[in-house]
Amino acid sequence: MLHGLNPPQHAAVTLPPQHALILAGAGSGKTRVLTTRIAWLIQTGQTGPHGILAVTFTNKAAREMTTRLSAMLPINTRGMWIGTFHGLCNRMLRAHHRDAGLPQSFQILDSADQLAAIKRLMKALNVDDEKFPPRELAHFINAQKEAGLRPDAVEAWDAHTRRRVELYREYETQCQREGVADFAELLLRAYELLQRNEPIRQHYQNRFRHILVDEFQDTNVLQYRWLKLLAGGGACLFCVGDDDQSIYAFRGAQIGNMRDFEREFRVSEVIRLEQNYRSHGNILDAANAIIKNNAARLGKNLWTDAGSGEPIRVYEAVNDTEEARWIVEEIRALAAEGMARREIALLYRANAQSRVLEHALFSAGLPYRVYGGLRFFERQEVKHALAYLRLIANPDDDGAFLRVVNFPARGLGARSVEQTQDAAKAGGISLYQAAKQGGKTAAFAALVDQLRAASDGLTLPETVEQTLALSGLRVHYQNEKEGQDRLANLDELVGAAENFVAEAGNVDATANDDGEISGDLASFLAHASLEAGEHQAGEGDDALQLMTVHSAKGLEFDAVFISGLEEGLFPHENAVLEEKGLEEERRLMYVAVTRARQRLYLSHAQTRMLHGQTRYNLPSRFFDEIPAELLKWLTPKLARGYGGALPPGLAFSAPRRAAQHQDARSMERTQSAQRGATSTSIDGGLRIGQNVEHAKFGVGVIIATEGGGSDTRVQVNFSSGRKWLSLQYAKLTPL
Repeated sequence: MLHGLNPPQHAAVTLPPQHALILAGAGSGKTRVLTTRIAWLIQTGQTGPHGILAVTFTNKAAREMTTRLSAMLPINTRGMWIGTFHGLCNRMLRAHHRDAGLPQSFQILDSADQLAAIKRLMKALNVDDEKFPPRELAHFINAQKEAGLRPDAVEAWDAHTRRRVELYREYETQCQREGVADFAELLLRAYELLQRNEPIRQHYQNRFRHILVDEFQDTNVLQYRWLKLLAGGGACLFCVGDDDQSIYAFRGAQIGNMRDFEREFRVSEVIRLEQNYRSHGNILDAANAIIKNNAARLGKNLWTDAGSGEPIRVYEAVNDTEEARWIVEEIRALAAEGMARREIALLYRANAQSRVLEHALFSAGLPYRVYGGLRFFERQEVKHALAYLRLIANPDDDGAFLRVVNFPARGLGARSVEQTQDAAKAGGISLYQAAKQGGKTAAFAALVDQLRAASDGLTLPETVEQTLALSGLRVHYQNEKEGQDRLANLDELVGAAENFVAEAGNVDATANDDGEISGDLASFLAHASLEAGEHQAGEGDDALQLMTVHSAKGLEFDAVFISGLEEGLFPHENAVLEEKGLEEERRLMYVAVTRARQRLYLSHAQTRMLHGQTRYNLPSRFFDEIPAELLKWLTPKLARGYGGALPPGLAFSAPRRAAQHQDARSMERTQSAQRGATSTSIDGGLRIGQNVEHAKFGVGVIIATEGGGSDTRVQVNFSSGRKWLSLQYAKLTPL
């Protein structure tokens, strides 16, 4: 059982009964340590299978753990308490449903079910869903529950928050009446059950003498409290985690739980698993060099005996399109060397970046799969926008009509739409034509006419931008708490239209008989449909893997491309001015780098289309944090501002370029701070530093701006977080 464990792994597995913190670096074999620890405790008679509680963060990890245990010991693992926080809490509540105040057959609401329940509640209470967007309300309710707060315990400092608390209370009443529980409720209800019922608490404290926790750095406030209750009877907590891979603060993960555990339980044994079995030395040295710049960490240093491996390849592109083309060329070269496509990953910081990469792969005929998400043209907000564009091109498109006739919501019920469908069927006409004859859908038909008239004489990108504004899609997503990614994808759709026209070149406005590329709306829509449908990789296909860095955690590949390494993108602009935010971005980069086994490629572009605008970018500070000797610059003569070539006499080496980039970044940050400290004027009579009020987000202060005229956007720091808003639509009131 212990054969093949390295000394720190062996020490962790064979620890005597005590609290322990295992700092398990990326690729250091933590799953093996956890599983072997359980098997060792059982085999040595320290406990039986019934005395073990093992908590994971995914069902996949729980299944892998039980499968390995079954192979190691002749025991039945089916009855063991090994699972996710939600799965184990559900099991506890089923066993004690009366004490928990739940019916025996209570149903669990997933995120979609919860959103539907909230919408139903708001409709019954006649609540304005523009002022209180359902998704934002769901996020608010879940955040309170994950903090262990019922409605009566939530502090409300303004009228808007007080109303949200009231809706939280009404939602709880509705769920209790219907006998349902959402995911956050499972944990909160189980915690309250243990906290208030001493006999039940003592039962589980006496039963579970050994509690093992995987991915401890990802636990939130309530999860840690639940664990402390269970361990309160003297159980041994064996927590495995990596503070350097804590990247889910936006989900409520508390990296401070690791230090709190060490202090509160007086942990005397902290074991570091630093030997990496995944990556070559150069990759690990780069990861170590990046993460050491974080101050608030417990500290460890990854190493391997697999050798240094190849240098890390760095490419500087003139623009994001060229960056994508280079990635395609490198992938072809890797494939020619015999590397399977499924062992190649393309990572990016923001979902919107995938569009340019997807287009390059599509054009090259390379199959790919978007891991943990949807392809660009399959994303909800993009499909909504395309539906409006389809109606401009052809108002008789019934599928497009049905998709957006009531999106954004315009007060149309199912009955109104059914009446239009009945009229269309009876008259043998389209839904649009039937709507024009009268009824509640007539206003939507008028909107279609307005969109068509407004697009007359506009270029394709202008048509897309105009449609996003007049349809109400931009305002709808601006008012959603989680709408920033969707807005970024809408901006990227404008960029897709611009690229489409640019690639069309001098081709006539309509497609010819040979189907050559064209810049008109109909051809663009056909292009979007083809990219959405072709090269769709099946589960068993040898396809490239595209994903955000967040989605990549826990995965590994032979070759990894990290694209878009630019200041403002990675690290993200919202994080740069905050110490904790920058440290989380650095942990994200650490996760991205350590996904690679053999080859690592880093790339950035001098210019990139973001938020519908061309940006001139500085390379990411992460390049400066990696030792120069680890990097192989593939474009040593590229320098931003010279169009891809330096004037004679100005060529310089990568280290000197890195120093220049560092100086430029320092100057940029200084200038940014100076801009933020002065009363810089903004179109519309506003200024940076001014307090403003928004109907939904409340009071905030303007901290940044971009664009001009009707395209002016401001970044406002509200109590709920920072948000980019369009001055044309946001209706900010100066205070």
